[in-house]
Amino acid sequence: MTAPLRVLLLEYRDSDPALAARELTRAELACETRLVQPEDAFRRELRGFAPDVVLADYSVPGFGGMPALEILQQESPLTPLIIVTGSLDEETAAECIKAGAADYVLKTHLARLGPAVRGALAMSRSREEKTVAEAALRASEQRFRALVEHSWDAIALFAADGTILYGSPATSRILGYELPAFVGRNAFELIHPDDREAVVARLTEAMMHPRVRVDVSARVLHRDGSWHYLEGIFTNLLDDPSVGAIVNNYRDVTERRSLQEQVIQAQKMEAVGRLAGGVAHDFNNILTAIGGYTDLLLADLAPDDPRRQDVDEIHRAGARAAALTQQLLAFSRRQVMQPKVLDLNALVLDIEKLLRRLIGEDILLAGVVEPGLGHVRADPGQLQQVILNLAVNARDAMPDGGGLTIETHNVELRETYADEHRAVTPGPYVLLAVSDTGAGMTAETQAHLFEPFFTTKGLGQGTGLGLATVYGISKQTGGHIWGYSELGQGTKYKIYLPRVDEPAEPLEAPSTARPQHLRGTERILLVEDEAAVRAVTRQLLQRNGYSVIEAPEGGVALTLLNGGEVTVDLLLTDVVMPGMSGRELAERAATGCPGLRVLFMSGYTDDAVVRHRILEAGLNYLQKPFHPDALLRKVRDVLDQPS
Repeated sequence: MTAPLRVLLLEYRDSDPALAARELTRAELACETRLVQPEDAFRRELRGFAPDVVLADYSVPGFGGMPALEILQQESPLTPLIIVTGSLDEETAAECIKAGAADYVLKTHLARLGPAVRGALAMSRSREEKTVAEAALRASEQRFRALVEHSWDAIALFAADGTILYGSPATSRILGYELPAFVGRNAFELIHPDDREAVVARLTEAMMHPRVRVDVSARVLHRDGSWHYLEGIFTNLLDDPSVGAIVNNYRDVTERRSLQEQVIQAQKMEAVGRLAGGVAHDFNNILTAIGGYTDLLLADLAPDDPRRQDVDEIHRAGARAAALTQQLLAFSRRQVMQPKVLDLNALVLDIEKLLRRLIGEDILLAGVVEPGLGHVRADPGQLQQVILNLAVNARDAMPDGGGLTIETHNVELRETYADEHRAVTPGPYVLLAVSDTGAGMTAETQAHLFEPFFTTKGLGQGTGLGLATVYGISKQTGGHIWGYSELGQGTKYKIYLPRVDEPAEPLEAPSTARPQHLRGTERILLVEDEAAVRAVTRQLLQRNGYSVIEAPEGGVALTLLNGGEVTVDLLLTDVVMPGMSGRELAERAATGCPGLRVLFMSGYTDDAVVRHRILEAGLNYLQKPFHPDALLRKVRDVLDQPS
């Protein structure tokens, strides 16, 4: 059942409301009417009665139709008002309509009242619907504006020729441009030259397929001159009258791309590392045999023997191969390290004389060491190799001379630094910085800085493993390394090593003892599964006075020891052997031979040595391939230790 129409009548004659109600009834409009005269009553009924339509006499004494219309427009603008009057000239009636009255009806023609009310109500509904629609449109526009203005992604509109027509506020955050300086430019001016052709191809595809999403990615010029990686979606809405442009929704993925490149780089490094680790054992055994036999040959040949030069070349080639293997292992973080707590200042000062001879007189070397520098845990020999490799690179970058600076500082890496360098754990570090005033590098070269075998030097002038080795040693020590360079502005490498709160151990000066001082007459049990290595090691020891008993594996060695067939002063054993490891052999041999001195050797990488807890336990260890002097010195050192 439809509710009756609420009609508010503003009249001064008591008979007129009844006439109006009669006409509305004739027009089949069920009504509920209220009569008001003074202004305050009108305002009260307007709020309390809430009429659907107001019928107002134009000339009520003291308060007529036009003042009522003004009040109505302020308090209930969607409620229609119809002027109902006894006499009204056409000019005045037009003024009423212009002022906002829905209609006017002469009391002498009340038959028009029903249609007029119906028309006014229809107009009111139309106005109400329009008002609701406009409010919804405004809300939608505000919502769209809020989404666009606060979106983390950006939106750009541009014409078919690439002219930028619009840029959302996120443009300033992503690319640094103020919007007035961004709009009006040609988008292709901002695309990296190497990416422009691909972007044109994607745009052409979007032009051929309206309203189809086309993915696009490119490097785009930031306001500060750097290139940012952007990923976006082209949508061709040129045929949409409300847009009339190519829409590009895009975001900055520079950080993600950087992380992806780091992952790819790490995977490449891991692959090379696994390759190096996989061949290291066999390769080191082969090099041990090559080096050992060439040393034996050199010892047998007279100084003027014409064959000596050939053997020297073999010896040098083997040494280069061994160095290359060690560089690969260093890069892949699989070399065996023997860390100790170091004062980095002492190490830098200790190597300074060597560096001065290495870099030449036309390069000024400066050391800037911080007093009270914290200590680090690292292999001193490996850190020296890091400094030497960086110094050699600096020398090669300054063919006409320049300056080389080595600095040390205590630093505290904060959370903000760790956020920018994901691999870093915040905390106290010691910084080792090596900088030069050389030619510098392009951004493209820097992108491959630590890759193995990447080099800008000419053919035969470098292996491309120098910086890869530096990277590997830094990482294996628990540190981090970054390179900074600009063309013509030199290069600086910063290595951050974790600071430790422990007293530093003194640096050991290299031994200058001659092999003939390292001879001995003790009996040595040599356990080695590689026949060639076992044979050359036996000869080296025997030539220097030692008595050697051989065993190809741990079981045979235990049989010799436990059967009481032999007594030995030293067990020289490989770490990784089939059946029984060197560590297990040493432990089982110690039960029958208390106080037996043991020297371990291995051609495996640090993974295997650490797994057998050789270095962790502080045991005597010799890495293959070894020089005869190194073997004899280590054997002598172990034999001279208290049992």
